[in-house]
Amino acid sequence: MGEYEMTGFNFKEFETTAQGQINDPSLSPPIFNRSTQTPTSAPTPSNRFNSASFTPSALTSDQTVSPQTPSITVNALWLSDIHLGCKDCKADYLLSLLETVHCQHLYLVGDIVDLWALKRKLHWPDSHNKVLQKIIELAQNGTQVIYLPGNHDELIKPYAELSLWNIKIARQHIHHGIGGHKLLMLHGDQFDADVCVGRFYAILGDHLYDLLLFLNRNLHSLRERLGYPYWSLASYIKSKVGKAQAAIGHYRQAVLDYAQHFDVDGVICGHIHQPELSTHPRAAQYCTPQSTPEQRQIIYANDGDWVENCSLITETLNGELQLCRWNEQTLNLDILSSIALVQQPPEAHKNKQQKTAAQQMPNTNTGETRPRDVA
Repeated sequence: MGEYEMTGFNFKEFETTAQGQINDPSLSPPIFNRSTQTPTSAPTPSNRFNSASFTPSALTSDQTVSPQTPSITVNALWLSDIHLGCKDCKADYLLSLLETVHCQHLYLVGDIVDLWALKRKLHWPDSHNKVLQKIIELAQNGTQVIYLPGNHDELIKPYAELSLWNIKIARQHIHHGIGGHKLLMLHGDQFDADVCVGRFYAILGDHLYDLLLFLNRNLHSLRERLGYPYWSLASYIKSKVGKAQAAIGHYRQAVLDYAQHFDVDGVICGHIHQPELSTHPRAAQYCTPQSTPEQRQIIYANDGDWVENCSLITETLNGELQLCRWNEQTLNLDILSSIALVQQPPEAHKNKQQKTAAQQMPNTNTGETRPRDVA
């Protein structure tokens, strides 16, 4: 773990604390103190998490927590590429989303904490602290939270198949939707080789992206002062660059080719910061003469990010898959696109789930089968 050690943030101590939580789940979740940046146990009398007494460390003793009552309810919510620890993370907007939207299942599809950015420069403001603790609070109070580490938080990958503060860690996972659909989830960094458009363009792209984020950050600050809603300059420019669109297309196809090896109706990923919800034809070998038009299609969903787009994927209580953008001014979800998923009544799907609880899922690394990740 030496590569993660840096002045001001002791990842060795973080790992020790995390391992202690895995071995003894009765311990309370940590509060990350901004002054020392080391985990400390939350001071609850019973040494267990208590939502009534939960107070983020960013608040002073004379402040009180006034949690909002969720006004939007969905069955499942997918977030990825939050990049806590990065100065471009829109943590304030995400916190307002988590306080407004209630979900039964919360899926964190990689790059939640940006350890790469923290290694370069320490950046851990109060808003980032509150987001992390809000996620832990949700996990401790009935929401099923599953965390699929990406490349920027790869330090968490060795803990796959374990639980940390009631958050299940997995390499990939299959979500069974309300209407019986199965959706494979993965971050997507394993497909980087398929996306490569040449070393020169890769290096140039990294520098240009940093410049885009710099311009995006300053434009956002100006628009905010003038009372305008958030708008992503970086995302707009990427949509106009041919090489960027080619890389996005290569990535999409690589993800779809991989997902078709599984008996799933779609795949949800992140990694490239490009939100999308679309359907695509399956390869001929995965179809039969009896396949319906719907079965000849596979869903591709990328939930975007919280650096450029403030986007997410939701499954509604009616079984509809939606790509949304969080509107920080109206505190509502702006629906960008949607796909109706319900094939059977929810009660029938519930009975089917009970019969298939021991379903097997291939191991990402070995191709072997193992029980599907469930909380």
